[in-house]
Amino acid sequence: MELLLSSFLLLHLVVGTSAIRLNQELGQLKLPALQLPLDHVPGSLSFSDVLALDSARVKFLNSRLQKNLTAAAVFPGGLTEGAFVSAPLNAGLSLGVGNYYTKIGVGSPATYYPVVVDTGSSLSWIQCQPCLAYCHPQASPFFNPSSSNTYRTLSCEASECSTLKSATLNSPMCTKSDKCVYTATYGDQSFSQGYLSKDTLTFGSEALPGFVYGCGQNNDGLFGKSAGLVGLAKSSISMLSQLSTKYGKAFSYCLPTASGSGGYLSIGTHSTYSPPSFTPLLSDPRDPSLYFVKLTAISLSGRALAVPASDYSIPTIIDSGTTISRMAGPVYTALREAMVGIISPRFKLVEAYSILDSCFAGTAAAIATVVPPVEMRFQGGGALRLAPRNLLLEVEKGTTCLSFAGNSDIRDSIAIIGNQQQQTTQVVFDIANSRVGFAAGGCR
Repeated sequence: MELLLSSFLLLHLVVGTSAIRLNQELGQLKLPALQLPLDHVPGSLSFSDVLALDSARVKFLNSRLQKNLTAAAVFPGGLTEGAFVSAPLNAGLSLGVGNYYTKIGVGSPATYYPVVVDTGSSLSWIQCQPCLAYCHPQASPFFNPSSSNTYRTLSCEASECSTLKSATLNSPMCTKSDKCVYTATYGDQSFSQGYLSKDTLTFGSEALPGFVYGCGQNNDGLFGKSAGLVGLAKSSISMLSQLSTKYGKAFSYCLPTASGSGGYLSIGTHSTYSPPSFTPLLSDPRDPSLYFVKLTAISLSGRALAVPASDYSIPTIIDSGTTISRMAGPVYTALREAMVGIISPRFKLVEAYSILDSCFAGTAAAIATVVPPVEMRFQGGGALRLAPRNLLLEVEKGTTCLSFAGNSDIRDSIAIIGNQQQQTTQVVFDIANSRVGFAAGGCR
């Protein structure tokens, strides 16, 4: 889906003023950049709930490539103004959703709202008054368009309206007064529907006029108490694309661990704390908005798993909204057998925990002492080095599981590099040069 709220950590982004030096590797774009620190706040979801949401997201991502989406229920009614056709923040605030979020300012004057951030989403939207059908409860008041001097709805003839089909996989609709209506559906039957709108977007003191987003009038599902979401996918209507004229087609982030700090999201070209290793970004015509890469090998202590190259041939996506990385069936089986062979002599193998079928009796700290260095290798020399914290999850006190799962043995499924494996690494999306890089020590 464009978004299933399914990551293990509840984190948030807050607007900050600190910046990093421009990176020589990405120095082609001599543009300013936005820097947003990333901090951890407690979550309200149980880990079993997180894994259930994670599985739903994976199913949706598969369905996007198979063009087998299920439309969400929408508020029934005619093309009237009152209905739609069926077609970072206070410390400790829990939005009740397992994902990453930031506070963005909307309108003139700006009012700030907590919104989920996701690399697999294109259309950005927030809940708006008067909520003609339904709005889920959120941590702040709903946005009131009449309070903004710069708000306007877009007509069905607006060029942005025609982009909705590719951005949401749902065709736009019109009201009788020619307002463009979007519908964003998600794999767990969550949805948002409302007016496609334009207003000023604010990050701290940086005001960006003319931002296109959805003003949601009918929203329900697993969004927790967030006000909506913002998308960083490659669609022309995503936040990244809209900000690219000023900041360039590049962004990076570092996701901290639950007990860590120093994470951030940066839109624009920033330096890295260590030289990144790059791999080409690939495109899949079935869904060109997602970030595809070519995984070529997984190694333990420098030795690649003994699987043929063809077992890595399925499409692989880097996704900030999926927690547990999914591997092709044969690759996961080889990884599981190798890790169990190393860990089980010291720590007893216990029953599976939801989708995690390699679990041990022991704390993550204790098991970390026997876990070997693991590296995910990509086409062109890119490498994502995984520390024990990227490999182990203590799902219950004294029970620790490997944070990988097998997606399927079916060759037309997808592999996903989830956020558990990305934590503490700076992930650099250099869209202008069609590549993504990994730099160690990204969270400072």
